[in-house]
Amino acid sequence: MRNILEVRHLCAGFPTLKGEAVAVNDVSLTVPEGKIVGLVGESGCGKSMTARAVMGLIRYPGRVISGSILLDGRELVGMPKKEKRALRGSEMSMIFQEPMTSLNPVMKVGRQVEEAIRIHEKVTAEEAARRSVEILTKVGVPEAKKRCLCYPHQLSGGLRQRVMIAMAMILGPRLLIADEPTTALDVTVEAQILQLMRTLSSGGTGILLISHDLGVIAQLCDHVYVMYAGRIVESADVNELFDRPLHPYTRGLLNSVRSLRGGGDVLDTIPGAVPNLTRMPAGCGFSPRCPERCDECVMDVPGLVDMGNGHLVRCRPAEGEEAK
Repeated sequence: MRNILEVRHLCAGFPTLKGEAVAVNDVSLTVPEGKIVGLVGESGCGKSMTARAVMGLIRYPGRVISGSILLDGRELVGMPKKEKRALRGSEMSMIFQEPMTSLNPVMKVGRQVEEAIRIHEKVTAEEAARRSVEILTKVGVPEAKKRCLCYPHQLSGGLRQRVMIAMAMILGPRLLIADEPTTALDVTVEAQILQLMRTLSSGGTGILLISHDLGVIAQLCDHVYVMYAGRIVESADVNELFDRPLHPYTRGLLNSVRSLRGGGDVLDTIPGAVPNLTRMPAGCGFSPRCPERCDECVMDVPGLVDMGNGHLVRCRPAEGEEAK
């Protein structure tokens, strides 16, 4: 199956007074054509930084340190800004987590959606306006024609999010990166958005879905990558991952949801906190919080090991358990 996106050994970070903080550390992932790939992990683990690196939107002084990012076989790392800008919107789009900071506050939302079309396609103003109203209606904006005349501050957070989704989807990009796309949306509109994403993927679009909502990941994704402290710690087919999680961190994430489903009084949590990127622990980054750590865990960083069926895990205790 053809890969729309291939990220190989990507490292990205930003300088601090205490040294360079590597927020994305040796990350490799693929998004095949017509598939939805999930990227999950706690806040601050590097998910959004990975997405911005792919889009070429890391703000200075942040930077891509090393690695390769291929979009349909074209190398994006080192590509001139003008060429990369031409790809954004038409070939790859991103739904951002914070719509208020992404929309132009002094431009009406209808005009912003229309611009997403007119920058890349030669269409009349009337055609652009018609398509804008159509896509806004599809993503659940009520009275879309009327809302086109509003400024972002006149819309609720949920409506602003829907405008961002419309702008990202309107040109049917080859790659769509969705960073928490259903934040601030009610369950009815969330269902509409997820259905739209399914429709896009069935048409050949590859989607990288970043979400903390494991229910959405289980419902929508074909493959899942689990990220912790800048590294991929587990990767598997969605059914395989949920049925047989191997990394203690993955199990911790899933157990925090399962406790709710079971109706228990106590919410399962992962003890401790994500490490400071400028003071990473020796060896496995999760070892200070891991109930299964062994002496080897603090010696060096384990590699990703294939445990069968393409199920990759970065964990020595998990390797040992599977070998028994």
